[in-house]
Formats: sequence, structure tokens, C-alpha cells
Amino acid sequence: MQKRSRIRSILRRRVSKTSTAGVPNSGVIEVGFLKIDTNKRTVYKGDERIRLTGLEYSLLELLVNHSGKSFNRREILHFVWGYTSEQHADTRVVDVHISRLRGKLEDDPNNPELIITARGAGYLFQRIIELEN
Repeated sequence: MQKRSRIRSILRRRVSKTSTAGVPNSGVIEVGFLKIDTNKRTVYKGDERIRLTGLEYSLLELLVNHSGKSFNRREILHFVWGYTSEQHADTRVVDVHISRLRGKLEDDPNNPELIITARGAGYLFQRIIELEN
């Protein structure tokens, strides 16, 4: 009985790694001019590789993996920085990182098309539409 539970647990982890919400099994996501390789943790804008810090990539990964879903600053602090609700943190640090990420990814950071501000709700990555062949 214990062996079955362990196998189920391993399979569950394996399935969650290979097919995250909105991320194809290949691990490569293409949104317009942007190409994100989740396996290698690399990002390309056209043919140019974009250098992201670890925090910037983690923030992008959170938003892309849940494209279309907004996250408020506290949720982002929890998922990316690991802060708990009991810890006091300046939520404006999220704004700074979003701004830097937009500066690297967007053609016009002042009018973002990828990382969008949802007034009163937080930030979200535009919904990824998967095309079926």
C-alpha cells in the first residue's frame, strides 16, 4: 500500500513538471516576438537573448505559467520571494521588478502588451492561446 502511494506521488510530481498551466510540454513558449524556454530558463526577444536576474525570471515564470490570472503584490511576494503573510515587506519592490522586466521585454514599456496591470487586482501576463494543429 505504501509503495502505491509513493508511485502516485512520483507520477503526480512528474506530470505537474511536464505540463504546467499554459506551458506546452516542450517547455518553449512563444508569445509574439518573445520566446521563453522554461527548461533552460532563457528568454529571447526575436533573436536576441535577454539576460534576466533570477528574481526577474521567477517573476516572469509565475506570470507566464498562470497567464490571464492576476496576482496582487502580496501574492507575488509570497510566490517569488517566499514571504509569508506574517512577514512585513514593502510591496513596492514588486513594482520595481515589474518595471525592470517590462523594460527588458516590452517594445514600449510605457504601454505594455505582455505584462499588464490589472487595476485594483495586480499584474498578469497576457493570456497565452495555444493553437491546435
